[in-house]
Amino acid sequence: MDRGELIAGRYRLREELGRGGMSVVWRADDDVLGREVAVKVLSAVLADDPDQRRLIRDEARAAARLRHANVVAVYDYGDFAHGGRTLSYVVMELADGRTLAQMLSGGRLPWKVATLVGAQVAAALAAAHADGIVHRDVKPANVMVTSGGVKLVDFGISAAVGAFDGGDGQLVGTPAYLAPERIKGGPVRPATDVYALGVLMYLALAGKMPWDASTVTGMVKAHVYAKPAPLPLIPGLPLVVTRLVSRCLAKRPADRPSAVEVADVLGEVAGLPSAALLRSVSAPTVTLPPVRTRRPGRAVLIAAGAVTGLLAAGGFWWTDDGPARPAQADAVTVPSTSATTPAQKPSTSRVTPRRTVRSVAVSQQRVRAVVQPAPKAKQAAKANQAAKAKQAAKPKQAAKHKPPKAPKPPKAGKPPKHPKKAGPEHRQP
Repeated sequence: MDRGELIAGRYRLREELGRGGMSVVWRADDDVLGREVAVKVLSAVLADDPDQRRLIRDEARAAARLRHANVVAVYDYGDFAHGGRTLSYVVMELADGRTLAQMLSGGRLPWKVATLVGAQVAAALAAAHADGIVHRDVKPANVMVTSGGVKLVDFGISAAVGAFDGGDGQLVGTPAYLAPERIKGGPVRPATDVYALGVLMYLALAGKMPWDASTVTGMVKAHVYAKPAPLPLIPGLPLVVTRLVSRCLAKRPADRPSAVEVADVLGEVAGLPSAALLRSVSAPTVTLPPVRTRRPGRAVLIAAGAVTGLLAAGGFWWTDDGPARPAQADAVTVPSTSATTPAQKPSTSRVTPRRTVRSVAVSQQRVRAVVQPAPKAKQAAKANQAAKAKQAAKPKQAAKHKPPKAPKPPKAGKPPKHPKKAGPEHRQP
């Protein structure tokens, strides 16, 4: 493959980004959508191997199922002819940055940077495990640190939870990060990735592996039998991180924490959101039901009509007596809540107003017509005194007295009525 070559009529290769035993990764331009992508092409020496072509296809399918901020996105997969051979390719999101392996080439990382990277790798693994996928190859070379965050790449040897390694006895993966149960022939499980993450975190914090092993055989034996060395003293490193890394390196899978727990603990130390939030960053959009507008009920319409009628009638009442007077201190108040306040009794006065003015107090729940009290007592007293003075100024007229009517004679045939007998207190002595 050469620079400038066009794959599938749309992906133009620009520069080689990395090369492994199975494939080559290129930076390319998508001429159709006008964006930069990463194209992973199966090595030409493996083009005739159907198992290798199946692996790259399975990688594309596994990564395409995951939509997460810390998992590299897969855009396309296909085959193309080159040099008389059929090569498979995967088009992925371009994670432009440095691998964690490149960052560790200068020694250990500051513990804050290490926890920040580890939290995001754990969040990516938690998303994969929730979908039943085990990465099986967590290592610094497969962790891309970019300006937008950490990306977990290369799901080429990922497998479903519960699957076993090949029947030929060969283990796939990197020996330095193999979990003890995989070496013993156990099934693939999420705890396998957590163990590899523990090794990765130990290396990032300490700058060295948890045990001394110079050969592959010695490394494999160390995973099964050797107890990892405790982390060296790191100034400022929280004790909870030290304990977490030690738990990740437990020999028994049941003694290791889940990827969710690792993401939560490291994320809290690094100041990241919880793992649940990280898992939902790239979740599919949820379609909400349309908003329904509730039509007003009949009772509401009737009440509104009653309020309008009362307000209109109140306007006519006010025009009969001139402009409306300001509300008095002892006026009745109707609160807007369901609780009601008892009306105070209006002040009594000898002068009766010519017309009683009605005011309407409208609340959100009830409509009431209340009677405005008579004028204040002082105004009533003044009016009463003025009336008495006017009455006293007029000449007194002689009262006309009518003579009493004579008693009617008794009718014939009926004896006259006798007065009642006087009581003992009225008898003559």
